[in-house]
Amino acid sequence: MFRKLLLLSMTLLLVLTSTTTYADSAILEFVKNKSIKWPDSQALPTFEKVKHLDVVNLLSSTGDEKLLFATLQGIVNREKPRIYLIENEEEGKYTWLNDLKVPYTMKSPRNLLLKYKDEVSGIIIYDPEVEDTVNVATTMAGLKNAVVASPELAEELKEAPYNLTVVEDLRGRFKDSMDAYEWQFENLWSETTHRMLVGLNPTRSVDLPDDNWDDFQTIIQEEERITDNSNRDVYDLDLSEFLGKEAVYLRFQDSFSDDGWGPAVHQVTVKADGQIIAQFTPGTSEEEAFLYDRNQSNADERFGGHRWADAGAYFVYKFNPPEGTQELLVSVDMWNEFKVSASDVQPASSEITEPYGYLRDYAVANRAMVFWLDSNVPEEKELFERILSDVEPNTPYLGWFSNDVAGEFSSTELLSRHSVPVIPADWFNNMTVFSGTKGKVKKQKPVPAPELDNKIYVTFTLGEGDNLQYTQHKLRLLWDDEERGSVPINWSINPLLYDAAPSILSYYQQTATKNDLLIAGPSGAGYIYPTPWPDDTFSIYAKQTNKYMDLTGMDIIYALNRVDGQNLPLSESEAQDYIDYIDPNGIFLGWGNSSETSILNGKLPQSTLLSASTVGQAKKVIAEASAEWDGMSPMFISMGMLSWSITPSEIEEVAKSLGSDYKVVRGDQYFELIREDNGIDQGDNQ
Repeated sequence: MFRKLLLLSMTLLLVLTSTTTYADSAILEFVKNKSIKWPDSQALPTFEKVKHLDVVNLLSSTGDEKLLFATLQGIVNREKPRIYLIENEEEGKYTWLNDLKVPYTMKSPRNLLLKYKDEVSGIIIYDPEVEDTVNVATTMAGLKNAVVASPELAEELKEAPYNLTVVEDLRGRFKDSMDAYEWQFENLWSETTHRMLVGLNPTRSVDLPDDNWDDFQTIIQEEERITDNSNRDVYDLDLSEFLGKEAVYLRFQDSFSDDGWGPAVHQVTVKADGQIIAQFTPGTSEEEAFLYDRNQSNADERFGGHRWADAGAYFVYKFNPPEGTQELLVSVDMWNEFKVSASDVQPASSEITEPYGYLRDYAVANRAMVFWLDSNVPEEKELFERILSDVEPNTPYLGWFSNDVAGEFSSTELLSRHSVPVIPADWFNNMTVFSGTKGKVKKQKPVPAPELDNKIYVTFTLGEGDNLQYTQHKLRLLWDDEERGSVPINWSINPLLYDAAPSILSYYQQTATKNDLLIAGPSGAGYIYPTPWPDDTFSIYAKQTNKYMDLTGMDIIYALNRVDGQNLPLSESEAQDYIDYIDPNGIFLGWGNSSETSILNGKLPQSTLLSASTVGQAKKVIAEASAEWDGMSPMFISMGMLSWSITPSEIEEVAKSLGSDYKVVRGDQYFELIREDNGIDQGDNQ
């Protein structure tokens, strides 16, 4: 699984020596010195002020190397932020580093490790045969002040000139992931902090160069942009021409990769000379025997079962017909924008998995327990709930979930039922540094609304703001778009950046134009679903949301509310809680099929977001929503734009396409106009 590290001492990588062994008392001393500040009233910990950084470029390093350095970073930065790792260059290798405006020194990995060798106790070796021991080892690293290494790396580090001792060797200790996590909960949970939980995939997929995908021949392809399941049918594919070799490979991919609506496959039946040799529903265990390459596709069994892939994702099935088969027929129940191709040549594996460093420095520094449990797997869900039941209401869960969208819906609902907000952050790097930065808070000035007229008022909201890694990476790219500021846009962002990365929050505040409005969510200070959240603890979450919205100057919430994967309106009592404890200027509720505005409990304006991921789709959705407007009164349309596939320049294009009957406004103007249209005194929410 992992590439063997050769000639380590000559690569300027991974040199670590230590003659100091830390006892548990030394670990406790870090806490006693209060280098990490975390009063009860604070959602997330803050670190000592960053004064100087040693910077290492790990972009070309292996996953094992990144894991090693991230755990070293957590140990060192716990006392004072001094190490900064370059592991991502999406927004630019040095973009945020230079914005910090603190002195830094570039270091080779060798020199960095030599400099800080006395601050670690040794090595914890994870077991490559049980990938989840990467997480158990990360937890132990925080408790024992040790770095995490693969067996190959450990062999190098045990020898001269490193001479590191092995603190723990997890090889052969656990039979599978559940065994590892059960042991961790029983033996390490009591020693870790209970003020945060960290959910990280133990490994990530790394794409390899494709070398023979040209051998695939297109069999069937959707020629129109279909996003409403209207083309769902059972499609019969004759793959007989690909017979003659050991296997036939069938690939499903997106026929229009720019709009987020790829193929959705529900049922597959394969017949060889009339006999069924394969029949399965995606997302089930039966599918696994035929799934050759899942390549970032997603599957969900709960809603009838289907697998889908959009943008650059795809998936490949492998079928092995009996020798001498003359006819191979495949029937596929599928819909949306599909492109299906086949080949008799075995494609090279498109990816490998390896450990990574993101967020592990933060988990180690805060002595948090790291795990990766699937709420859709009963055995894993049971342990998940045991952990959730053992923390106080409003304890943050940082990281993410398995099984992508299905995992998001079910897991966020599960955590909400246990009064635990989600802080998506599994691709955030250097949080131990950014939590020690300072940033000037600049509360945005309100912009007066235009005079209410018989027009169609449109407002655009970019989602994903709860996602801390989005604010560090993708949002920065969107923010640097030259056309940003040309039209009003509401940008959702997490108020908890005030603790986690104040300099990043400050950057967006300081550089916002009068057309950029930062709003909180979803669904406040942390991602939750209000309906499953217990009534008796909602005030705790809401009061903290109110505090951080006040600190950051935000007064509008973008909220999501789901049960069993279905979007729900806020109940009267839920709306009243938002009014009583937060009193926002308005709520954008996502997502809906029609443009709806309402006044919750006679006071709080709410508008349902209509989703769009491309310019063409946005134009179509707006046109359909305004088709029945009679021109005799104002109309309000709030658009939720998919942040991963649309840019400010494209939103400007949509705005310019609207006629004189339309007026694009900022979110605060939008809700002010709704209040005026409904005869509500503006002072009600001041």
